[in-house]
Amino acid sequence: MFGNLGATEIILIVLAILLLFGAKKIPELARGIGKGMKEFKKAVKEVEEDIKLDDEDDKNKQ
Repeated sequence: MFGNLGATEIILIVLAILLLFGAKKIPELARGIGKGMKEFKKAVKEVEEDIKLDDEDDKNKQ
């Protein structure tokens, strides 16, 4: 998942994030990221459905 990152590198990244944003801001950031991912997945699903419907319409026209 993280490629060639080891445990120490991950710990250093987490510590840097804690220093930059503080412990109180991290839950807010996580919520924002979660909402953004949810909206992105919803948009991707809608586009896939539109493409599928267009393909079905094209097949029905032929």
